[in-house]
Amino acid sequence: MTVEQLAVPAVREATEFRLLGPVIVHDVRTGVGFAPASAKQRALLAALVIHAGERLSVDRLVEELWGDRPPANAPNALQAHVSRLRRLLPERDHEWISTLPTGYLLTLGHASTDVARFARLSAQGRTAVPEDPRYAVELLCQAIELWHGPALLDSCHGPICTAEADRLEEQRLTTLEALYEARLNTGTYLAVIPDLERLIADHPLRERFYDLLMVALYRGGRQSEALGVYESARRRLIGTLGIEPGLALRYRLEAILNHSPALTCTRPHPPSLVTQVAELQARIDRLERAHEDMLKRCCETDRHLKSSL
Repeated sequence: MTVEQLAVPAVREATEFRLLGPVIVHDVRTGVGFAPASAKQRALLAALVIHAGERLSVDRLVEELWGDRPPANAPNALQAHVSRLRRLLPERDHEWISTLPTGYLLTLGHASTDVARFARLSAQGRTAVPEDPRYAVELLCQAIELWHGPALLDSCHGPICTAEADRLEEQRLTTLEALYEARLNTGTYLAVIPDLERLIADHPLRERFYDLLMVALYRGGRQSEALGVYESARRRLIGTLGIEPGLALRYRLEAILNHSPALTCTRPHPPSLVTQVAELQARIDRLERAHEDMLKRCCETDRHLKSSL
C-alpha cells in the first residue's frame, strides 16, 4: 500500500468556519458556504469561533454586539441572536452552541477553521526557511492563499473581533516576510523586487520589507538602489515616528557598504527530519483536499441524477 493510500482520510466533519476574509460557514464536501445575513449574527459567530471551547460571558458578548449602547433588555436580545444562529448552523451530532448559566460556548467538535490551517502552514513554512527554502515557499504560499480579504472583514466592530483581526493581520505580514526571505534564498531576487516595493507602499513603517528589498537589489547588482532604499526608510521613519531605523536595518546597510559575504545567496542544506515530516503532512493535506473535491463532485453528480429522474 502506498503512502498516498494510507494518507486518504475517512470522511470527517464537513464544516469549516472561515474568518480570513468575510465570516463564512463553509461546507467542505459541497464547496458551498453561507454567511449569516445580520451583521450582529456574523459578529456573534466570529466571537464564538475565536473563543471556541471557552465560555464567553453575556456581558462580553453584549459589548461585542452593541458596544456602549446596548438595548434595554440586552440579555434577551442576545439570546434571540443565539437562537437564530443555532438554526442557521448545519445539523450535526453535537450541539454547536451551549447555553451556560452566565454565557455561551461554541464547541467545534471535528469542525475546522481556516485560522488554524493558516497558523499551521505558516509555522511549518517559517521553520523550513533556513534549510529548505523551496519547500518553505510552497507552504507559505498555501498559507497566504487562505486569505480572501482582511480578516473578519464584516465583523470588526467589537473588542473581540477587532483584537483578533489585528492579531491575524500581524501574522499575515510575518508570513509574507518569511515567504519573501525564502524566495530570496532560492535565488529569485530579481522577481521579488516589484512585490516588495508594493508591500513597502502598503506598509511604509514595516522595516523588514525594506530590509528584504535591500538584499534583493544588492544581489541583483543594484547596490546604489539598495542604499537608496535605506535612506527612504530612514526619512519615512523619522518623518512619521521621529525615530531612526532599527539595528537590523542599520546592520544591513553596513553589510552592503562592506560587501559582506553573508549577503550572497548560499546553497541550502539538505532538508532536516523536521522539514521532511512537515512535507509529508503537507502531502497528506493535499490528499485530503483532493478527497474533499471528489466528495463534492459525487454530491453534485448525485443531485444531477436525482433531478433527471
